[in-house]
Amino acid sequence: MSKKKDNPFEDPVDIEVEGSEPAANTSDDTETMAEQPVEAALQKAEEELAKHREAMLRMQAEMDNLRKRLIRDLEKSKKLALERIMKDLLQVWDSLERGLQAENGALTVESLKEGQELTLRVLEKVMKAHDLEILDPVNELFNPEFHQAMTVIPVEGIEENTVVEVLQKGFLLHDRLIRPAMVVVSGKP
Repeated sequence: MSKKKDNPFEDPVDIEVEGSEPAANTSDDTETMAEQPVEAALQKAEEELAKHREAMLRMQAEMDNLRKRLIRDLEKSKKLALERIMKDLLQVWDSLERGLQAENGALTVESLKEGQELTLRVLEKVMKAHDLEILDPVNELFNPEFHQAMTVIPVEGIEENTVVEVLQKGFLLHDRLIRPAMVVVSGKP
């Protein structure tokens, strides 16, 4: 049964099972039987791969379309928000223009000041309508998150680190600092 050769794995080995007749398999039959399930499995795998590839391409196209739509919507919302602000700022424009068109003989210092105050009130109204809050922190404690100290001066009778003067007002937009208030802060006397 066993032959001695240099490589024992080169020759096929017949295995006999008790109670059964030896199978008469030729090498062609074995190849055909083994190839059929492998070919069927390969065909099935290729079909599934094609389905998954198509699904992936559809998903990529869908994501690309979604990205483009979001960019368009973002641009549109920016334009609409800007349009709303500009419409409201036109009130300020109109107020300033009316002040400049007044007759020179009718202009007095008081009327000019009154016109500026009215224009400033209109501007404040527009700013508040768009959630822009004015920071005017006189007599408040210095807060480095919202205030920029320009100088510290000793002041008697006022607690240290208190804002004693506002050089330039600050602004918050939707509770986010746009510009800090430039202030003078009290120090130790």
